Amino acid sequence: MPSNDVTKLGKDILSILEKFGELELQDVSLEADELVLKMAAGLAAMAPRALAPGVIPTAVKPFQLLEEKFKPPIQEYPGQIVEVQFGQTRAEGGTRKQIRKIGGEKVPPFYRFEYDNPNRPLVTFDVFDTRMPLPKPIKDHFDEVMDDPAEWAKKSLKEYGADLVTVHLVSTDPYIKNTPAKQAAKTIEDVLQAIDTPLLIGGSGNPEKDPEVLEAAAAAAQNERLMLNSASDNLDWKRIVEAAKKYNHNVLSWTQLDVNNQKKMNQLLLDAGLPKDHIVQDATTAALGYGLQYSFSIFERIRMSALKGEKDLQMPLSSGTTNAWGAREAYMSDKKKGSEWGTINFRGPLWEATTGLSLALNGCDIFMMLHPASVKIFKTVVEYLTSKKKDKPSPLLNWVTTKV
Repeated sequence: MPSNDVTKLGKDILSILEKFGELELQDVSLEADELVLKMAAGLAAMAPRALAPGVIPTAVKPFQLLEEKFKPPIQEYPGQIVEVQFGQTRAEGGTRKQIRKIGGEKVPPFYRFEYDNPNRPLVTFDVFDTRMPLPKPIKDHFDEVMDDPAEWAKKSLKEYGADLVTVHLVSTDPYIKNTPAKQAAKTIEDVLQAIDTPLLIGGSGNPEKDPEVLEAAAAAAQNERLMLNSASDNLDWKRIVEAAKKYNHNVLSWTQLDVNNQKKMNQLLLDAGLPKDHIVQDATTAALGYGLQYSFSIFERIRMSALKGEKDLQMPLSSGTTNAWGAREAYMSDKKKGSEWGTINFRGPLWEATTGLSLALNGCDIFMMLHPASVKIFKTVVEYLTSKKKDKPSPLLNWVTTKV
């Protein structure tokens, strides 16, 4: 701004200030390149007198607030998350009476100003093919069915509101029971007979045995469009991808807390010929208090990069939320040191629910969970955030302060 304009602006400001309450300004200087107002101590002493309580300055005129309507921060994103379907009906070549879908997002989660993402987050209950040493709050709900994966799956769906189930074939681990792959495939067949929803298939985590087990399970469930958990760089993922392509299944692309590694793993699956809409990605869920902030940041980066156009990251996200039960605050007994943290029947489910809800805010699409109360809390909050109804919020939304 030219010096003459600066000087004029300064004089105008001084004139306004002098009129306001008829204040006397002292020790005020103006410079050409920078407007500097230096108020002397005399001004500070005079200002309260001019603006004394109950006294309206004569130079001030009444004014009216302008009405302004809320305008949502509308932003269009160039990228979109692919939609992945679980299960196929008889018309599609499978036997499922119900199918489930995730993905399809065009905007961040719960961003409902001008577009609703098409699919809500889903919950899949973890089911194991052998009795597991689970925390007591979980065992209390499933103890009578823990020796029968099919009954366990039915109870999870019918009584506890799961959208899907994940059958973990942990008994196939050579260090547990070393169950043959053929027998593990029979377990998958039994579960499919017992329920009418899709399911996810997990191995034991043994990198040598899992490819064989998942191949057999994929063959036993041909055209059911299930998900094989998982393809990762520490095992022969190519065998798993080939089985998924041959028998028409989805694959979980699993990496450990690194955006670049996740992108690389996704690229490998795509280059191997697996369709993009047959891939779900999992960058690992670290539990509340045990690295959740890392998972939160990485899931957020993956989702926002995808919406901004990063094609190799435009797959739905999965969370192993049950990792929360690995935190001592979740599993430690009331009779031991954990007693000072409150009852485990309340503390454990909250730990799992909080872990899951944190990642839901980043756009995670499917959550593997274990406790019925955790699932109830999670689904209630998601329902509230996605519902268009103006009904009174559920009392469960006060889950942080509710007393039991």
